[in-house]
Amino acid sequence: MDIIVPVVIGLVFVAVMSLIPEPRRRHVNAVLVGGAGAAYLSGGGLGPWELLLPVVMTYVAYRGLSSWTWIGVGWLIHTAWDVVHHVQGSPILPFFPDSSFGCALCDPVIAVWCLTGGLSIRQIGQRSRRQAASQNIHS
Repeated sequence: MDIIVPVVIGLVFVAVMSLIPEPRRRHVNAVLVGGAGAAYLSGGGLGPWELLLPVVMTYVAYRGLSSWTWIGVGWLIHTAWDVVHHVQGSPILPFFPDSSFGCALCDPVIAVWCLTGGLSIRQIGQRSRRQAASQNIHS
């Protein structure tokens, strides 16, 4: 599987989410990370252990309604679950054997964005320009 495509998918996700104004952006992402907890339920590759992730992710999603950090943590937890499923050989999409591997590459991109505050692309650009201007003043 191509490593670049899942990273690009993560970046596209960030760009699309940037179009949603705050605080709705955080709320939508909390719901999405909660839903990600149920992504493997139909596969059952880990037997009854599959029931653990939705419970954990429901709690994380609830906390994510008021915290970008919790949403980022949720995507990292999902990444770990992706890795376990990839190694186990029970992919998230049974018809695409490397789908859990791809998800394990995409999710951390989203997690980093969330852990840094879930800023819009515009806000990220403004912050970068301010930091560059600050560095030019101090040099």
